[in-house]
Amino acid sequence: MVTQEVQGENYNVVYDHTVATIYFQGSLRLSGMADYQPIADLLNQASEQADTSITLDLKALNFLNSSGINMLSKFVIGMRKKNTVQVIVRGSEEVPWQEKSLQNLQRLMPTLQLELEAP
Repeated sequence: MVTQEVQGENYNVVYDHTVATIYFQGSLRLSGMADYQPIADLLNQASEQADTSITLDLKALNFLNSSGINMLSKFVIGMRKKNTVQVIVRGSEEVPWQEKSLQNLQRLMPTLQLELEAP
């Protein structure tokens, strides 16, 4: 398994090249866009390496603050503009913030494939 990783005290973001999936785990409460830059860089690098699709697996991400949602929104808008790679976002209905926030990502990129797991 070939991976790239950004790790913090309460979170882990791992890109698995073999399945073109970025896994988010824990709680992301970073203080601003500058603190989210390493994760944004990982997302951008992963999207450049992806052939046809890239998956953001957020099922294990218990919390994401507004700066983190902003970072994901900017990534999705950038992917919409490129229009070269299918974006798939996996979430869980069990995590309170995900259903509404992830649907907003779909509004930013109508071709985004949203997969919400039921409890």
